[in-house]
Amino acid sequence: MQFPPDFKYSAPHDPSGQKNRTPGAGAGNFEKLEIAIHYGADAVYLGGRNFSLRNFSGNFTLNEMARAVSYAHEKNIKVYVAVNIYPRTHEERAIADFLEQVGDAGADAVIIADPGILVQARKIIPHIPVHISTQANTTSRQSALFWASLGASRINLARELTLEEIRTIATDSPLEIEAFVHGAMCMAYSGRCLLSSFLTQRDANRGQCAHPCRWRYAVVEELRPGQFMPLLEDDRGSYVFNSRDLCMIDHLPEMIQAGISSLKIEGRMKGIHYLATAVQVYRAAIDACYSAPESYAVSDDWRKSLAGITQRGYCTGFYLNDPESTLPNYETDKGDLLPRFVGKIVARIDQRQFEMAVRNKIMSTDTLEFLPVSGPARSMRIARLMTPDHKAIDVAQSDARVIIESESPADFQPNDILYKIIATPESTNDGCPHEAL
Repeated sequence: MQFPPDFKYSAPHDPSGQKNRTPGAGAGNFEKLEIAIHYGADAVYLGGRNFSLRNFSGNFTLNEMARAVSYAHEKNIKVYVAVNIYPRTHEERAIADFLEQVGDAGADAVIIADPGILVQARKIIPHIPVHISTQANTTSRQSALFWASLGASRINLARELTLEEIRTIATDSPLEIEAFVHGAMCMAYSGRCLLSSFLTQRDANRGQCAHPCRWRYAVVEELRPGQFMPLLEDDRGSYVFNSRDLCMIDHLPEMIQAGISSLKIEGRMKGIHYLATAVQVYRAAIDACYSAPESYAVSDDWRKSLAGITQRGYCTGFYLNDPESTLPNYETDKGDLLPRFVGKIVARIDQRQFEMAVRNKIMSTDTLEFLPVSGPARSMRIARLMTPDHKAIDVAQSDARVIIESESPADFQPNDILYKIIATPESTNDGCPHEAL
């Protein structure tokens, strides 16, 4: 199996000096940016407080954005800023001001869906590359050439395309081709959904989606109010719009051969357990794939890790032209155990002690798992749980800072995440495992 000779991933990221092949990942706030970089993303995409499609993900003030760009560039990581709403005329001046400030912050690219914003960007920040968002719904070679003629350098193609269709566009287009490799899939066409607008008056195409496709639904007959007649369902309820999550871990060679040069992980609104796990797994997988494509195989550890960050089940989207793949999954069996995120390491004290920021309750008798930058998660039994002034305690609640002493030495590092294995909880309305954000 041969990859294209000019194949590259989204950006060089290599403190060690070795060639890197890692995906870009969403960073909803500064902590998530740090986590994505720690676990191996070579590019991060983020949004400001306005004009991106994830207004409820925390996002960055302009000062925070400048700090994020500086932090990322110190580590040779690129930062792409989403400005991918469909604007109204009265926002034209505000968007122009925002683009100018993004340029001042030193972003490596802006992600745009609207032609009007693209024209503004080419005038105001001509030195900043433009990436076309998947929201632009680019499905053909001619459309890709249109965006190239306006000055775009990269395009995230419509997620409805097959790999063969992507290959055709990549072959005939001067643009870098980007595509999602993992994450939640919107049930609407290229993410252009009106459910939220109709049901909650929050416009999904302007960053305010209420995610009604994740709600539970039932049928009510007009003359029998209050009597809910179930649709096709599992024991947690009916999810009539709830698509499975995308996971292309098994098909990385095919994605690369199709001409995709940037692999993107969805998840600006997800927690750091999801982000750390997805980035860590895909970094390892992509490096393995590129190093030995003929013998590429998905490890059991990768599958186990990815299984712990979804409750909707996985699919291959539209890439393989399999209509069954995108149907809702009513029979997902995750077993009786699930990883529950409990915190992250903020400082290493020695080989057995570290300081931890607690996000979910832990006890002095717990056995935790910590996720290193590379390799599978490792078990760690607590020998002593202490306050920052080294007083022994039995329990630590969310938002506490504690010192943990492990029973055995380990290579703990700041920003490593920790979780514990618990009995599977009932699903939440968004279908995601419980996690303190």
